Order: sequence, then C-alpha cells, then structure tokens
Amino acid sequence: MQHAIFNYGAAQWLLFFYIYCFFGWIFESTYVSLKQRHPVNRGFLHGPFLPLYGSGAVLMLFVAIPVEGNPILVYFAGCVAATALEYVTGVCMEALFKVRYWDYSEKKFNYKGQICLGSTLAWGCLTVLLVYVIHRPIEQFVLGLSYRLTLMLTYAVTVVMAIDTALSFKAAMELRNTLASMTAVRQKLEVLQHRADAILAFAQGDARQIPGEIGSKVKGAAVERLETVFGKLEQYKEKLGKYREESESMRLRFEVLKERSRQAKERLGYHNRSILRNNPSVTSRHFREALGELKEAALRGRKDQAEDQTEE
Repeated sequence: MQHAIFNYGAAQWLLFFYIYCFFGWIFESTYVSLKQRHPVNRGFLHGPFLPLYGSGAVLMLFVAIPVEGNPILVYFAGCVAATALEYVTGVCMEALFKVRYWDYSEKKFNYKGQICLGSTLAWGCLTVLLVYVIHRPIEQFVLGLSYRLTLMLTYAVTVVMAIDTALSFKAAMELRNTLASMTAVRQKLEVLQHRADAILAFAQGDARQIPGEIGSKVKGAAVERLETVFGKLEQYKEKLGKYREESESMRLRFEVLKERSRQAKERLGYHNRSILRNNPSVTSRHFREALGELKEAALRGRKDQAEDQTEE
C-alpha cells in the first residue's frame, strides 16, 4: 500500500522542509548557547533556519516512512541517509568556502573529520523519533492547511530564505577571500622574518645562526614577532654594516605588510563576524592561523559591544 508521504505536493514538502529547518535551528542554537554560555544564532544563515536539518529531515522521511512498520529498518535507513547527506554537504562546503562548519576530527571513529560514528548513531535515533513521534502532528498541521494558505506560506518563506542564502553565501565568499589574503601576507612575513633573524644574528655576532636558512617559524601573531625583531635590529644598527640598507628596506616592506594585515581584519564586516560568532567550532585546514586571528577579532568585537552596552 502506498503511503501518503508520496502524495505530498511540492508546496507541502517545502513547508515540511522549512519547519524542520526552524526546529533544527532551535535545537542547535540552544545546545551551542548553553555550551558557550551566551546566546548563539547557530548556522550558516542569519535567520532562524538550518538547511542541513531541514534537508536531513525530508530525506529521513523519504527513506524511512516506507519501512515504518520495522523500527530497526527505520533506524538504519536514517543512519545511512543522514550520514551520506552530512558528508556530501560538508565536503562541498569545505571545497567552496575552504572552511569546515563542523569538524569531527577529534571524535573517535571519524572519517576525514566530516562524519563520525557517534553522529551517525544519533541520526538513526533522531530518525526513529521523527517518524514515530515528531512528524505525525506536523503532518496533521500541514495537511490541515488550505492549499492557498500553504502556497502563501511557502512562497513567503522561500523569498526570505533565498535572500538570506544569497547574503550568507556572499559573506562566506568574502570571508574565504579575506582568509586567503591574510594567509598570503603571513607567508610573506615568514620569509621576511627568516631574513631579519639572519641579519640580527650577524649583528649580534652569533655566527652559528648566520647561514641563510634560519628555520625559525612565525608563531602566534606574526606582526608582533617581527616588530620585536626589528626593534632589536634598531638597537644594533651601527653593527649591521653592509646589511643596514637591506634592513631598512625590509622594515619598509614590513610596514606595508602590516598595513595589509590590519586592513584585512578591518574588512571583516558584520556578516563575516556573524559567521564566526555563530559557528565557534569552525575550522580550516587551508587557513588555520588566519582563521584563528579572525575568530579572536570577532570575539573581541563581541566583548567590546557588550562593554559599550554596559556603560550605557
């Protein structure tokens, strides 16, 4: 016997999707807010929607309801379908934006940090809960709406989500470009530091460090590290000899790179900061150091805003 799920109209499917996007946002935002101890508007979008949960719920319903007479099959169908969706979504988002909005690398039995056994088992439990408890009253609510009202609701929410998605996509691409710019500057600073370390070693008379490859890495804030090196070079400027002119040229390049780094952080607009604040666990294999600096900048912005409100 064919289940009613295959008789849902397109507008009803969309309404189910939006409802579960909203429920997913409530769940994730509540969980992360409690964990972070401050309100977090969780997700990629700015509005109260998490498309991954909406897509996951629709997919779970599609694969599980045909076998709802067997809870075990419902559980395993949900495990497989939701895990596949999570993996494909994660891989595509990382390929596009060069960041991970979730990362299971520290979890046991994970695969490439995109999925893990614990998450898979949780998806199966959620599928059972969805099919046997959650969806039934929601189905009654949606099917009880008139066709015209269903169309109006889905049209209105679609317009809102489309605008939100476009703005969020633009912000995510801007964030990727900012991270790429900061990483390029950091690499140039690292090269500059290697040479500055070599000149400083010469000025200090430490012949063991004079060979070209110093091997030291820029750790922490690269700008602060180089400011310290150039400060020491200024103290030894009388001993620099033939390297004095090069040292001055390097300092000028350093000032240019420092300004580029500052401008990159200042270009971190409201939407970019929202992405970082709403996803505190976001990581990046491509731009790890730059992302860390931007997350700190976003966090400082939150603290400054809170202090300003307190003073008022």
